[in-house]
Amino acid sequence: MDDDHWMSEALKEAQKAEALGDVPVGAVVVKDDRALGRGYNRREIDGDPLAHAELIALRQASETVEGWRLDGCTLYVTLEPCAMCAGALVNSRVDALVFGARDPKAGFCGSLGNLATDERLNHRLSVREGIRSDECGAILKRFFKQLRTARKTAG
Repeated sequence: MDDDHWMSEALKEAQKAEALGDVPVGAVVVKDDRALGRGYNRREIDGDPLAHAELIALRQASETVEGWRLDGCTLYVTLEPCAMCAGALVNSRVDALVFGARDPKAGFCGSLGNLATDERLNHRLSVREGIRSDECGAILKRFFKQLRTARKTAG
């Protein structure tokens, strides 16, 4: 399977978050063409600032492999990871990151900085971006447009 397939799986996770009223970001950890962990944003749902799609998928993948080292794994995520999630990718030893849409306000894998490839760190990972970026961006734009409309109507 390829990047397009796994990003499609991440988009399915993002749709779960959207259906529950959370920011639609989805993630899948893959190794040897097998999904080891999946996650979608649950910050609003759980009231947890750490409940980002990437962290949920990494936690599930770690449970699957019964360890914190995710060598040989690739994380697919619909939105460029923030600094917290980029740090988690480095610390979990993920080999590669593939993301759809850039996040110019919080992204830390190319937009505001780049923890994933920082040579000062003890681990670096490869980064590929722009996979299904139009779809990944569209689901976020739709969500925030609906949120603004709902706030305007309520207020």
